[in-house]
Amino acid sequence: MPPTPLVLASGNAGKLREFHELLLPLGFDIQPQSQHGVGDVEETGLTFVENALLKAREASRVSSLPALADDSGLEVDALEGAPGIYSARFAGEPKSDERNNARLLEALAEVPEGRRTGRYWCVLVYLRHAKDPVPRIVQRCWEGEILVHPRGDGGFGYDPLFWLPDQAMSAAELSAQEKNHLSHRGRALCALVEALAEQPGGS
Repeated sequence: MPPTPLVLASGNAGKLREFHELLLPLGFDIQPQSQHGVGDVEETGLTFVENALLKAREASRVSSLPALADDSGLEVDALEGAPGIYSARFAGEPKSDERNNARLLEALAEVPEGRRTGRYWCVLVYLRHAKDPVPRIVQRCWEGEILVHPRGDGGFGYDPLFWLPDQAMSAAELSAQEKNHLSHRGRALCALVEALAEQPGGS
């Protein structure tokens, strides 16, 4: 039986490759939304779950295929959960990791070490079709602390500022393999794979 096409509501090549490797054994052929003419969706939701659902439903509606979407970001306790769903555009447009990190450091300038706790969140949503009333939703977090100065050249987003006490390094200092094993997105994807494996095809 040929693999079931599954549209990834993202244009990120790294995500496409990672999702493809994990979901192909379950009978899914991961395809980028651009292949089906799906454009970016305005993220008007107030939560990661709402935004992931918006992206997944649009990708499924346009492509008439099952869809998978994720929404993720950084939650900092001292900032009452900010930047949260606005993580990618914390410093405004145009989006820039460097500017976002600079704004985060500025916002935490008066917060001492020990009170700079936070976590990355990732929410994944799988839809069998655009009107699926029971989407598969998984979410996982990755606990850490926010550094005073960036460390490391790997990763992206806030990784150079995201300190992992157990590893004694920042997320930007991890290897790609280590990050995929530990991260919010890597563990959320594993949880989704387990959920879909229980009922192949998500049916």
